[in-house]
Amino acid sequence: MKLALILLVPLLGTALGAAGVYFMKDEMNKNLQKWLLGFAGGVMVAASVWSLLIPSIELSKYPGSLSVIPGAVGFLLGMGFLLFLDETIPHLHVGDDEPEGMESTLRNTTMLIMAVTLHNIPEGMAVGVLYAGYMAGNSGIAYSAALTLTIGIAIQNFPEGAIISMPLKSEGLTKNRSFVYGIISGAVEPLAAAVTIFATKIVEPLLPYFLSFAAGAMIYVVIEELIPETACGEHSNLGVIGFAFGFTLMMVLDVALG
Repeated sequence: MKLALILLVPLLGTALGAAGVYFMKDEMNKNLQKWLLGFAGGVMVAASVWSLLIPSIELSKYPGSLSVIPGAVGFLLGMGFLLFLDETIPHLHVGDDEPEGMESTLRNTTMLIMAVTLHNIPEGMAVGVLYAGYMAGNSGIAYSAALTLTIGIAIQNFPEGAIISMPLKSEGLTKNRSFVYGIISGAVEPLAAAVTIFATKIVEPLLPYFLSFAAGAMIYVVIEELIPETACGEHSNLGVIGFAFGFTLMMVLDVALG
């Protein structure tokens, strides 16, 4: 029961952000959106390094320099997995006119939700794999490390919730529906976390690969989606500044609490 509640913490961050649809104007300020996207990217990159890739290498059973094998292999597989989903699932990024993935007759609002849902899958996997490592007992992953990542993901989900709910309202949805759909887009995170915990418990020796797999998936999202969106429109360094703050915050949290 306690674990189930903890896995819902990132979803709470999304819900609080989505609630911004009740307090903001019809469209989010572009500069604020760039800062928030950069912030989310910084959190995800720092979490990928300190919470996932470094533990993956430390838990490796290979000797010496070969200890990097699980990190390298899992990272590439995670990138490839998200690339596959990105190429096949119909979705539309905020601010774009042309959808990505396979051809579809889905509405723009549905594809906007699909884009954020796709984005949230690796975050749920990352949280799930750390809790699976902690629950394994002999993996060397502490509860505090898993909790730190959960808090970090929840913090960066706050701006993401607002970034998805505001465009939905601009597409003509009511505030209530935009809020609900914003929450739905984040509901995949606890589901992905639960599936990852279940899978990792079955194949515990592959835990280092699961850790780096989640890292690769998260870095893919940052490179393919977040960074390009911070560079859209008029030139601004706000995305870079937001990234710096997000990266620093997650790094401090991981070192101080993990």
